[in-house]
Amino acid sequence: MRRWTLHICLILIGFAARGQSCPDLLNPLAGANGVPVDTSISWEEVVGVTGYIISLGTTSGGTDIINEQPVGSDTTFTPPLGLPESTQIFVTLTLFFFNQDNIVCNSVSFTTENVTTVPECATLLTPVNGETNVNVGTIISWAYASRAIGYRISIGTAPGAGDIVDNQNVGNVLSFDPPNNFPPATEIFVSITPYNENGDAVDCPGASFTTGALGEPPGCTMLISPSNGQINVTLDTVIEWAPVPNAIGYIVSIGSSPYINDVLDMVIYTTTVINVINFEPNKTYFVRIIPFNEAGQAQGCIQESFSTILGCGPFFDPVTGELITFFPEITMPDEIGICENDLPTRIEAPDIADGYRWFKITANEPETLISDEDYVLISEPGQYRYVAYNLLVQDGFELECPADKEFTAILSGLPSIDFINIEEDGELFNISIGVSGVGDYEYSLNSTNAWTDNNIYSALTPGDYIIYVRDKNGCGTVERAFRLAFPPPGFPPYFSPNGDGIKDLWQYIPPKEDPLPLTIIYIYDRYGKILSYFSIDDPGWDGLYDGTPMPLGGYWYKALTSDGQAYRGHFSLIR
Repeated sequence: MRRWTLHICLILIGFAARGQSCPDLLNPLAGANGVPVDTSISWEEVVGVTGYIISLGTTSGGTDIINEQPVGSDTTFTPPLGLPESTQIFVTLTLFFFNQDNIVCNSVSFTTENVTTVPECATLLTPVNGETNVNVGTIISWAYASRAIGYRISIGTAPGAGDIVDNQNVGNVLSFDPPNNFPPATEIFVSITPYNENGDAVDCPGASFTTGALGEPPGCTMLISPSNGQINVTLDTVIEWAPVPNAIGYIVSIGSSPYINDVLDMVIYTTTVINVINFEPNKTYFVRIIPFNEAGQAQGCIQESFSTILGCGPFFDPVTGELITFFPEITMPDEIGICENDLPTRIEAPDIADGYRWFKITANEPETLISDEDYVLISEPGQYRYVAYNLLVQDGFELECPADKEFTAILSGLPSIDFINIEEDGELFNISIGVSGVGDYEYSLNSTNAWTDNNIYSALTPGDYIIYVRDKNGCGTVERAFRLAFPPPGFPPYFSPNGDGIKDLWQYIPPKEDPLPLTIIYIYDRYGKILSYFSIDDPGWDGLYDGTPMPLGGYWYKALTSDGQAYRGHFSLIR
């Protein structure tokens, strides 16, 4: 089987040489006014970029609000402390790459609203409300309160008390490290009051937690594998960190952004190894590990990060300057025919790939793998899923790059030619072919190279012909020869049903030479309504319909032969 080897440096150099354009802001739009101070900033995704770094400032290129914050592959960022009101905010995005200089985009600005209401209340994050056995040296942290520009905090050993910290203004921050440790085995009450120039938040509830027995909490740890800042990390990597003396466990959080723990969210481990996580390619992951023991949690442990291998793409080809991926191109149609006279039907994979899988889809049941070859045998109609994949070897790690397509298997079969209708049109002929069967059919006249869905052919000259009909799903082709010639003698041009005994009935009169092997004749009016039908052995048509004489004028006949041909013609009724 083939293996793709990705040369990361060459691809990234090609990306830079192409001069990739920077993304536009989606929210807020560039130049927007009156933007809420608690808005989230989002931008267009740039295909092929490893990740983004965002800076926010009050001048073009400024970093006084947010200083070069990596956000991984996310295209949305929420400023943790909100934004200042009535201020022009400049957004600077940087396109982040492995093993290549970053691309710094031009700053784009918007202007925030004038805040006229007091802020919302804040929620205590650590320790959580009601938590017990809290480290006596814990740091208090809380969530951003919308529209706040600062916070005052009170801490006491009774509700509403400030005997530890009394209504201290801590500014626009989201954490507070008390000057002294809390008393052990004590319920601690915390009140946080957000404020802005319009006043304090109203009716904010307090929270409390209980400290543990006096003791020494453990210190922080650090990543061993992968190390902090490591790039090109394999997707099945083992997460390992340094053991910490006196720690009885570790609280582990892992996320694809610094603020969302979408992989692990504060999961407790008693070992220093995690080996059951499969990461996604081309992402930056953020890890925080907090050791703890009976005395509480380690304080001030930093967040570390690593980035995974680039993966299947898309990337920019340094030679062509075009986007490339390592996924196979899927050309499987929406429908596949299986032949009723050839079950199970063998279906070949239409695409070039390193490997294949075929699944049967059944409602309300798991998909069933029915083949892992480049073909599948299908015995019944229904829904199926086809998967083709390439194997990519990247930094010694084998990665599967799959693409898939659901398709419907429909029952099909060999057509049957039931009749060929022949109609005169002056000195030419028009024909239509009637077929039956469970398939989807197409037609070709006197050739097997000019297929059409149309079963009608017009303006044909007299002569010998062959009509071919085939199943579009490959279940076979049938053919029938026929001759176009003007109707032989025997079809009277008129009759006169007036009771005088002369030409009172219209009927085919077989000639002495080459009579047609007719089985039935239909009589129509000019609107196509059947007025009568009879066999060659019957007397014929007497000009009546349901006992009522039909008016003078033209009528049509269709005569069918035992070999499946049909003759159409015209005659007149006179009195």
